[in-house]
Amino acid sequence: MDSGWKIGSEPTEPVGLYIHIPFCQRKCPYCDFNSYAGLEESFHAYTAALREEITRAGAMWGHPTVATIYIGGGTPTVLPVEFLAEILMACRTTFSVAPNAEITCEANPGTVDQRRFKRLRELGISRLSLGIQSLNDAELRFLGRIHDAAGAMAAFEAARAAGFDNINVDLIYGLPGQDPNSWLHTLDQVIALKPEHISLYALTIEEGTPLARWIAEGRFPYPDDDLAADLYELASERLGAAGYRQYEISNWAWHGDVPLPPVANPPLACRHNLIYWRYQPYLGFGAGAHSMIPGRRWWNPRRLDVYLERVASGQLLEEGHEEIDERLGMGEMMMLGLRLIREGVSEERFWRRWGRALDEVFGEELRELCEMGLIERVDGHVRLTYPARLVGNQVFARFLPN
Repeated sequence: MDSGWKIGSEPTEPVGLYIHIPFCQRKCPYCDFNSYAGLEESFHAYTAALREEITRAGAMWGHPTVATIYIGGGTPTVLPVEFLAEILMACRTTFSVAPNAEITCEANPGTVDQRRFKRLRELGISRLSLGIQSLNDAELRFLGRIHDAAGAMAAFEAARAAGFDNINVDLIYGLPGQDPNSWLHTLDQVIALKPEHISLYALTIEEGTPLARWIAEGRFPYPDDDLAADLYELASERLGAAGYRQYEISNWAWHGDVPLPPVANPPLACRHNLIYWRYQPYLGFGAGAHSMIPGRRWWNPRRLDVYLERVASGQLLEEGHEEIDERLGMGEMMMLGLRLIREGVSEERFWRRWGRALDEVFGEELRELCEMGLIERVDGHVRLTYPARLVGNQVFARFLPN
């Protein structure tokens, strides 16, 4: 189907923008994200490079309407606020940023205070994602975080006092030897803060990180998958009882006891991430950032020096790309959409995107998975059943080409 994504013409659908800030105060031992501790001397050059890249993209793609902006990292809040202001100004002057656009900025306790939060709010940032990770000091030390539990809670309260009324809290579970009581204590303390959104991520051991090396050396046990599954279920029960509605495998949004239609997401769901899960287009800016439009995805160089040099010299920024044929695209749309616990994959949206009915393409897979009790069909949507949340990857694999 024609999406309007042609060089020099304006796309017919809104997009999300992802802006990568690769700097952090200290690299956490479990982190394999494209991030670098320190490097304050690169802040100015990186900001200028982002502005240039954003301007070029606007000229290439015809200034599409922007529905969401997500500033991630790294730790974006180590960047001076005036640099963040320049980046957002480049977005607003280059693209048609919708008046009600969701603009999210990641922040880590220890890099922010009420004054800085207030300045971020004045920039038009409407949503904050706070990397608390745990409210157990021993766990925070294990994770290498620069804050303690008291500092994390103080950062949340400072954000509230600065006027943020849409805050996400990130938490990590499944740490080696983590105690369920400690996990529930963290959850209860976070619930008491009343954030609008909570994201839970299982600790993964990424090759090449200090944590992977420490586990290989026997300094820590490997995380227990069964324990992680138990902690996930404990969290699901606790959050549900507190009025949070799960709408994606790792994400919950506050909705209280107000009824929701069967396939509706709670209004406080992260709109930027919904773009990814609905397989809609997004443009990424910065070192290592990825972009995807119908039929194609590409990515920037990860290395900061290479990224800066290519922007400065006017070279092609693209480090690599992949053409997405129709079969792969349909499979990826299923894989991502099925992460949405409530909405799943809309049969009508699938038809609009591909011009083919869902059953025409995946009829056999859908029948088998329904018979196995792993997916269900509700109001024109296909979604995981509740028990299938823990085996989602096995379901997703059924839709991808071999």
